Amino acid sequence: MIQITLPDGSKRDYPGPVTVAEVASSIGSGLAKAALAGKVNGTVVDTSFLIEADSSLSIITAKDADGLGVIRHSAAHLLAYAVKTLFPEAQVTIGPVIENGFFYDFSYKRPFTPEDLVAIEKKMEELAAKDEPVTRRVLPRDEAVTYFKNLGEHYKAEIIASIPANEDVSLYREGEFEDLCRGPHVPSTGKLKFFKLMKLAGAYWRGDHRNEMLQRIYGTAWATKDDLQQHLKMLEEAEKRDHRKLGRELDLFHIDDHAPGLVFWHPKGWTLWQGVEQYLRQVYRD
Repeated sequence: MIQITLPDGSKRDYPGPVTVAEVASSIGSGLAKAALAGKVNGTVVDTSFLIEADSSLSIITAKDADGLGVIRHSAAHLLAYAVKTLFPEAQVTIGPVIENGFFYDFSYKRPFTPEDLVAIEKKMEELAAKDEPVTRRVLPRDEAVTYFKNLGEHYKAEIIASIPANEDVSLYREGEFEDLCRGPHVPSTGKLKFFKLMKLAGAYWRGDHRNEMLQRIYGTAWATKDDLQQHLKMLEEAEKRDHRKLGRELDLFHIDDHAPGLVFWHPKGWTLWQGVEQYLRQVYRD
């Protein structure tokens, strides 16, 4: 008998080991549909996680902060899935969650373009609409290294090779794409609905300038359409107030491409600067 303690203190008994998804279903069909993950004894896990001993459990949905993290983590994998679908020769590296979103780094024979970004986002939407299940499996480290080498994913193989030899590693599959990851992830791609790719950038492999320059794609993902729209609106308003943009438009200063950290003041801008500086000097003297 397995006893599950829920956040409200109530307890539910099950005849044997039970998954997070099964507990959610036993509580209600609405919760089962909304479940993105579970928190078992304080650890966030997949809905497929098997609970084998008495435990505390909370079902994580899109309304929870942990749920938003799972959405963004899974959106990064969806991005990699889309890139591999459109550009099979691209190699995947890492794709973590960051503030307000995620990114994924790729190695590819040519730079991605803004047009590529539009195509990748469209492919992400198509793959999400398939609502393919996201499944997890575990391999011994050395077997996982061989597996990714055979796929031509040498960056992944290098990452796994740095893991201690006695450790197993987990892989997550959605459709034709499988990636190294600790998880957890959403139960299916259909849970990913509100995302947008934001920009392209360069990044050195493992953050070392002596290594290859990779291509980084940034994206944002949210629990609701309103949340996504509010975030995009906030970025739009912030762009209007960008000091570099205002500096040009108001003839206050310019920043030369050859000295990106240095401001060259124009007369009006220098007047404003001196006004602020002299005011602060007076504050300090007082």
